[in-house]
Order: sequence, then C-alpha cells, then structure tokens
Amino acid sequence: MTNDIVLEICAGSVTSCLAAQEGGAHRVEFCDNLLEGGTTPSFGQLAAARDRLWITLNAIIRPRGGDFLYSELEFEVMERDVLACRKIGVDGIVIGLLNQDGSIDIPRTKRLVELAGTMPVTFHRAFDVARDPQQALEDIISTGCTRLLSSGQAATALEGAALLKQLQQQAGDRLIVMPGAGVRVNNIGELVQKTGCREFHSSGRAPFPSGMNYRNPAVKMGAPGQDEYSLIETDVNLVRELLHNARHHTE
Repeated sequence: MTNDIVLEICAGSVTSCLAAQEGGAHRVEFCDNLLEGGTTPSFGQLAAARDRLWITLNAIIRPRGGDFLYSELEFEVMERDVLACRKIGVDGIVIGLLNQDGSIDIPRTKRLVELAGTMPVTFHRAFDVARDPQQALEDIISTGCTRLLSSGQAATALEGAALLKQLQQQAGDRLIVMPGAGVRVNNIGELVQKTGCREFHSSGRAPFPSGMNYRNPAVKMGAPGQDEYSLIETDVNLVRELLHNARHHTE
C-alpha cells in the first residue's frame, strides 16, 4: 500500500472545494468555467473558499478559454490576478503560457512566478499542446515552476501514461509531474503503476439535481443540450474512492 499519494481536485465552485476537503483531498485547484477548461475565479469566490478551507488552495490564472497565447492586455490581467491571490492568501497559482511557435513563453512565465512570491506555481495543461515535450519540460523548470499538470500530450492521462513516466523520470527532484485529464476511480490505480507519479489531478464530479420546482420548458439559457437543472459538483464519495483506489493500486 502506498500512503504518499497526493490528490488534487479541480473544483468549479466553493461548494466543490468543500466537498473535496471533506472527501480527503490534499489540495484544490479552483477554476471557474470548467466547460472552457477553467478560468480565474472571482475575488469573492476565492475569498469565500479561503475562509473555509484548511487544505491547500490553488487558483488558476487564466483570463479566458481558448489557446494560451495571450495579448499584452490579457497578460496584465493575469499579473493583477496573481497579486489579488497573494492578497487573499491563496496558497499557490496555476498558469500556462505559450509562444506562437508552440514553445513555452519563458519570460512571461518567469514574471508570474516572480509575482507569486512564496506561492508555489504549477504549469497547467498548456504543456499538452506545446511543440516539444522534453524541451518544454526543461523550459518550465527553468522558470521556477514546481509542478506540471499534464495528460502526457494525449486526450487522457491513461493514454499519455508512457510520456508521463518519461517526464517524471526526466524531471527527477526538480519538479513534480502530476497526471490529469480523465483520471477516474476505475483507472487511478493503473496510472499510479504506469507513471510512477504520486500526485494526481481529478474533478471527482457528479450531477446533482437542482432545487428548482418551477421549470419553464420554453426558455433555455445554457449551451445546446445542457441540462440547466442539473448541477455538476465534486462528489465527496468519489474523492474518497479516488484516494482509496490510488493508495491500493487497484483499478
């Protein structure tokens, strides 16, 4: 049995942050707009989470969905958001910036790491669309980031397990490689075995019914096909099961 597994939950609300904590997660990555891949939560959301969490609170610094090539204005927003996170008392930040050619934007990444001060910095799955994974890893390490969230440049971490293992070996003690994307209760044990990693990233989400009694069938405000009366939140029991399965190396 391995007891050194660290589970990070990608939480899309304060409610999900609290469910992650109750389920035994070690850390949350707080993101708004998960359907866009995650954007920076509001000041109010971060402050409310900070007041209620005793586990590690990380915040994604991402001004919009889409690619990871940011304008000067967008980068200014990111700088301001990093400073806001420091003010609130967030424990760490999560960033990812690329150049037009698919390489890591080293100067801007270094700038955000500097602004983060004592907050550790994770480089997120922008890495998974970078051009050269081995060089990108070295560039990320050079910026001062301490963790990499990656699917191994595949659709899911399980599909990218071979590259994740290579990256973990290449990084050694210089940086933590944390598999994420499609990490589920039925495959996290296999990922532990195949990658050699000890930190894992999952949402542990499930649908919960809305409390609304009256529902107007003629009006839809969400995306096509979206069930507006189903809330997708982190499930305490899924978090517990993720940890159990990872620690016992089972599928």
